[in-house]
Parts: sequence; C-alpha cells; structure tokens
Amino acid sequence: MKILYAVQGTGNGHLSRAVDIIPCLEKHGCVDILVSGIQGDLKLPYKVKYQFRGLSFIFGKSGGVDLWKTIRRSNPRKLIKNIQELPVKEYDLVVNDFEPVSAWACYIHSVPCIALSHQSAVLDPSFPHAEHPDRMGHFILDHYAPVTAKYGFHFKANGKNISTPVIRKQVRDQQISDKGHYTVYLPSYDDKTLIKRLSIYPKIKWDVFSKHNTKKVVHKNITIRPINSEQFTESMASSTGVLCGAGFETPAEALFLGKKLLVIPMKNQYEQQLNAASLKAMGIPVVKNLKPKYENIIADWLLNGEPIKVDYPDLTQQIVDKLVLTHAADAYFTPVQTV
Repeated sequence: MKILYAVQGTGNGHLSRAVDIIPCLEKHGCVDILVSGIQGDLKLPYKVKYQFRGLSFIFGKSGGVDLWKTIRRSNPRKLIKNIQELPVKEYDLVVNDFEPVSAWACYIHSVPCIALSHQSAVLDPSFPHAEHPDRMGHFILDHYAPVTAKYGFHFKANGKNISTPVIRKQVRDQQISDKGHYTVYLPSYDDKTLIKRLSIYPKIKWDVFSKHNTKKVVHKNITIRPINSEQFTESMASSTGVLCGAGFETPAEALFLGKKLLVIPMKNQYEQQLNAASLKAMGIPVVKNLKPKYENIIADWLLNGEPIKVDYPDLTQQIVDKLVLTHAADAYFTPVQTV
C-alpha cells in the first residue's frame, strides 16, 4: 500500500506527534511524508518527500499571531500551484494532520482524505466552547484543510473517533522528578517580555525555551534556552510545573507527566481559545496574557497549584490500524467534511 502522510509544520506539536505516528503507518505500507509550514523548530527523523511553505500562521512577540506577517509571508500563487501539482491520485491512502496542500489537492481531484489530528476534535460540540465567539476563527479552523473522514485527539476521549492524546515515546520513557524549576514555552512572547514578567517572581527558577534566541542566556533566576526537543522534554519531566500556551501537545505532555499546569492562549488563535476552554473545564488555570492584572493568579498557582490526574494510554497503533483498515479500500469520493 502506498500512503501519503501530510503534516502541518507550523509549531512543533504536529511534528512531535508525527514521530510516533509514522512508524505505525509504515506497518501498513510505503509512506511518503509531506510537511508544509515555516514555523516549526523540529526536524523529523524521517525522509520528507514534499516540503512546502503551505499556509503558515506567524507567531508574534506580544502574545499572539502576527496577522500582518502571516499575510505578508503568504504566497497564494505558489500555494495554488503546489495544490494543483501534488500527485495525490498516486496514493492508496492520504492521511492528513491539518495540512492544507494535500487536503485541497484531494478535494479538487476527488480523492478521499482522512484527518488524523487534534483539529478534527477541537470543534466537536461535546467539548467546551471558547469564552468569546470568533466567527472568523471558527470559519478558518473549519475550512483550512477539508477532509472526507475525521479521527481526532483531545484532552478527553468521547467515543466518536476522538481519542486521548498521542504521547511521544520520548516523553513516556522519561524519568519523572521534581528539581524545583518551572518549564516555560510561550513562543508568541519575546525574551524581553518574558524576562520582565517572570522577574516578578524572584524566588522561582524559570527554565524558558525560546523561539527568539539561539544561545543560552541566564538572567538572575531566569534561564533562556533555544528550542531543543530533548532538553525541553527533560526540563518538563524534572520540573515542578509547566507554563505554556494553550496548544495541544505541550499541555497534554505536561498533564501526562503529572506536572501542574497553567496556560496562556495565544491571541488571534481560535484553536488555542477552544483548548483553553477545555483545559479550564478540567481545572487547569487559564490567564489571557502576562499583564500585571493576572499576577495574583499566577502567584497563587505557583504557591497552591496542584497537578490534574489524567489517563493517557498508548493507543497510537490501534488508532492508526483502525483508520487504515476502514479507509484503505475506499475507491469512491465521499462528501467532504471540513476540519
């Protein structure tokens, strides 16, 4: 069987999940990998056949997506060309993790496209809604990568092809300890802002992983490090708690590791607003930003916060097996749903 596995390359979560999903797919046939996006820091330990700019959201430095840079760095002509030329008809199965080039190529060529992503679950009505409605954000999330069937991951399973998170083997194999520091990953804030806001808590040892720095810098009680998957995973596993954005993989891994967690959803990022609502419903503290008005909430979390217990069994191979056995023989075009 010839399989195309297409992965969103904006951010690191999709790529992290792909590391564990690819070998599961390879048990069913020959897998070609497609990655689109320009904001990821991780490199897959597999050969990537197709690498595209895609349609990436650019992180800002003040807590959100930089919409102007996102528009300025987009290349619609190149995107359309990639969509038109991608040979999706050559594959027996196309599996998509919120990746637009392959999804739209399948759409225009009437080829089934199977979603295996967090985004497949995040809009499910069974999960909490965002605090503030965002029609445009909902529309973008719903139409970014059209698919014919959905398999999703979320912080809780609900029995409708929605499973608990894929926790990387690298995380599952970690020795868990508490060395007294707090691991921080807030890629939409620059280092200057993080140092200013985290310095308010001088007794806390902060271990910050930054998209905006290429070398280690120590400022009093704050260590700034460039992104490194191994170091980040080790830092989380040996931390007291994790302060991060309201993405999916990092909060899920922090919960799995038994760490107390506080999240700050990115502005102009509707998916993170939805994730924040789900995490809040689980008892995870959520603050809108790092401004002084939220200092007391963060201080209380540092002093009194407790981990939330979760059960995230390793079901990745079972989920992939179910997807492949269900959809590999599809030789017809089914009505397109949107993710």
